[in-house]
Amino acid sequence: MLELINVSKHYPVHHGRDRRLVLDKINLAVQPGQKWGILGRNGAGKSTLIRIMSGSDLPNSGLLKKSMTVSWPLAFGDAFQGSLTGKDNARLISRVYGIDPVGTIEYVKQFAELGVYLNEPVKTYSAGMRSRLAFAISMSIEFDCFLIDEAMAVGDHQFAKKCDVELFQKRRDRAMVIVTHQTELIEEHCDHAALLEKGRLKIFENVSDAITAYKEL
Repeated sequence: MLELINVSKHYPVHHGRDRRLVLDKINLAVQPGQKWGILGRNGAGKSTLIRIMSGSDLPNSGLLKKSMTVSWPLAFGDAFQGSLTGKDNARLISRVYGIDPVGTIEYVKQFAELGVYLNEPVKTYSAGMRSRLAFAISMSIEFDCFLIDEAMAVGDHQFAKKCDVELFQKRRDRAMVIVTHQTELIEEHCDHAALLEKGRLKIFENVSDAITAYKEL
């Protein structure tokens, strides 16, 4: 299970004299296999919430408990070492997670379709290339729960369809948390939903009720 207990997060504003409360005592429990959609307008704190779930950001208060493996936000490439090649980054991440780097590199080579650029430093990549690399590495590791940010951009339409098959069809038995303002994405893939507004998370009994509440904002 992935559980958030009274999680709050704030950021300093006005040169540190004040603070902006982004998340206010968030409570959420994601069970194995559940598909959660979290709706919210731009700036509501969705990306902050998913970074905290992944462990790449820390709350100011509250607890994060994990009893299953959780991915980083898909297509989030900021953790790459820019001076290393795409291949070397794949090798490094494989070793961190204790999986076979040879198999990972071969998978990434085939899936990301970066060609000769896989042997180039990541700092020379475009944003789309970094996203392709990050998504491919994410798919090479079999997480129990995948975190998906609406900002995920993985290339052209054909490649995006390829990613949908790899994530939503081949891994449909995994837990997922999708943060987005796109109601169609939630409606298609989620069986649980919540609305993030003014720092608070409201959980609904069904997905359609969450979508209705979001559209009424």
